[in-house]
Amino acid sequence: MTNNTIIEGVDYGPLAALIGTWEGNKGMDRSPEPDGEEKNPYFETILFEAIGDVTNAESQTLAAVRYHQVVSRQSDQKVFHNETGYWMWDSNTNTLMHSLTIPRGVCVLAGGIYNASNTSPITLEVKAKLGDENWGIIQSPFMLKNARTVSFEHKISIEGDTLTYSESVGLEIYGKDFDHTDTNTLNRSN
Repeated sequence: MTNNTIIEGVDYGPLAALIGTWEGNKGMDRSPEPDGEEKNPYFETILFEAIGDVTNAESQTLAAVRYHQVVSRQSDQKVFHNETGYWMWDSNTNTLMHSLTIPRGVCVLAGGIYNASNTSPITLEVKAKLGDENWGIIQSPFMLKNARTVSFEHKISIEGDTLTYSESVGLEIYGKDFDHTDTNTLNRSN
């Protein structure tokens, strides 16, 4: 890693590229409906903040970036997704972690290994699966019964002040399997 990944003495590795406020209005949400699917163009803001490092069991140090994502439909300007969480980096093992919570009774801890040879664009990829002992999903009894999340994949590419992401959430809902997807391109505003 180059020195620009070190902020206030903490090695943020590839997460340093996330820090700032990002805005984008080219989003597309493909979500399930009882009779098929719905497509919603959206705009959003994501704030990523460096919060320092944490030590686990006196032997693992993680750099952490906190984020808050607010997504609104272009059709009516109403917020339809509000998410908070953390991206974490273990420089000793090149492990990326993404923990998130959405106010629907769903929490995810996804992980992946960062390929350091892929420096432009910087690409962050994480996955989680229901029942996985390492990278898992937990959800309320209602969601397990009615809108079960079975998988999560998130890929972010950052090149300069442009961030592009794709997210895929495997759902069991309305008696069928559905791949709920979101994609957007955002620009750093500060």
